[in-house]
Amino acid sequence: MAEGGKWIQEATSKHPGAFSKKAEEAGMSTAEYAAKVTANPDEYDPKTVKQANLAKTLTKLRKKKKG
Repeated sequence: MAEGGKWIQEATSKHPGAFSKKAEEAGMSTAEYAAKVTANPDEYDPKTVKQANLAKTLTKLRKKKKG
């Protein structure tokens, strides 16, 4: 994990919007696409699987912050 708890900024700043673009091209929301990718990781490249896992993690963090 990055020092100072800035791992989210580091993880999302490398290719901003890349996973969202993949989801849009597949005709899905990012949440739907993340669920599909994580359910079938062998069908996707490792980078996309990592992006899907990050998307799910960030969604969980957002929900915790709201609630």
